[in-house]
Amino acid sequence: MMTAGSNVDGENNGASYQSPTEETLTPISSSSTTADNSIDAPSLPTLPFDLVTEILCWIPVKFLLQFCCVCKSWNYLISQDSKFQKKQLSHGRLHLILTPPPSPYNLFGNIRLSDFLMSSIFNNNLSTITATQIKYALPPPLGTRLEGRRSFGGVTSLDGIFCFAIDELSALLFNPSIRKFKLLPPLENPQQNHYVHTKYTLLYHRFTNNYKIVAVSSRRNRPIDVHSHAFGTNYWTRIQNIPFKCRFHGMGISVGDTVNWLVYDVGNRLWVILSLDLEDDSYQKFLHPFSNEPYNFNKVVVSQELKGCFCIVSQRPNFSDVWIMKEHGNEQSWTKLFSVPYLTDRWFYAYSKAVYVSEDDKVLMEFKKKLGKFSLVIYDFRNGTFNIPKIENIDAGLMIPNIYVESLILNCSMLR
Repeated sequence: MMTAGSNVDGENNGASYQSPTEETLTPISSSSTTADNSIDAPSLPTLPFDLVTEILCWIPVKFLLQFCCVCKSWNYLISQDSKFQKKQLSHGRLHLILTPPPSPYNLFGNIRLSDFLMSSIFNNNLSTITATQIKYALPPPLGTRLEGRRSFGGVTSLDGIFCFAIDELSALLFNPSIRKFKLLPPLENPQQNHYVHTKYTLLYHRFTNNYKIVAVSSRRNRPIDVHSHAFGTNYWTRIQNIPFKCRFHGMGISVGDTVNWLVYDVGNRLWVILSLDLEDDSYQKFLHPFSNEPYNFNKVVVSQELKGCFCIVSQRPNFSDVWIMKEHGNEQSWTKLFSVPYLTDRWFYAYSKAVYVSEDDKVLMEFKKKLGKFSLVIYDFRNGTFNIPKIENIDAGLMIPNIYVESLILNCSMLR
């Protein structure tokens, strides 16, 4: 049984899921009496377990971890029942987490993250936002002299889980809600003298009812290697090579059972969307709304997932357009969601990401400053105003925003 601070096969728990030896809640019998033996105590009402499950799935994860100690049935439900974990996921609170930017020169020995509720970003009554600092030490990379310092290569997230690329051929799964991480088995590098750059993308594969990670590894003047890894296994499976020569830009984006990248098609001299379907490990190319325009990469600056769809952000002379592909794979379904004017701040350079869209037509945008740093801004479509949130005790200019939902995924039952 895993306990706090334990580490088995690269796995770390931030909370104990140890079952109690006996039930800690015992209903009061109708025959029990008070101290003076004058009045019988009433029986405690018993709720149907289905109703208990429905109530618990609305509780924040940090309290659910404490509720594991209430009784054996709750402990099993919260820490081991995958159906409950998925049900809770649909009711989990949204968070915004700031992660380090991808860089082969960004060496670190700890995961340093800044975390806060998404609702606090849009709360007009808050003058400043206080972030929760998350810090975890990583084991030193094998065969190096870095003394625990590791390089960082980017991050993708899904269902409250983050996949961090570390070193050249390693990756780390991390769930900030339960403070639990797991090191993935390293990819093989047959050419040890060649520099390898790997991008990892996390997705949920509905046909196998399991999570997978897709890794694309590129070396100079060599074919791109593609592998997949399923939760609960200790190996990588090779996927067929990409059928054309291309260069990757940015991280992979998971939409359904597909992984999608913005790539430069070398043969056709065109920036396109490359999509890998894990149902049959097949590749497909899609055009984006600006594919036929010259120098289209200057217009399409980022790809991402938004509202469950593949999304791109394009640059125009005075504003940025945000587009989504409503029907994945159908080039005719590209739809422009909105246009966001540029800030008049003299340090403003360009929008780099549409982070989140609220129900009241406010969009949280990430923008790049002329000094290379990043910041956040809220644009209100209803009144055409901007608001730059103030976040205390962090250097937001050196961090990248990512959204996640509170989840119990990455418990032992999910790593089968």
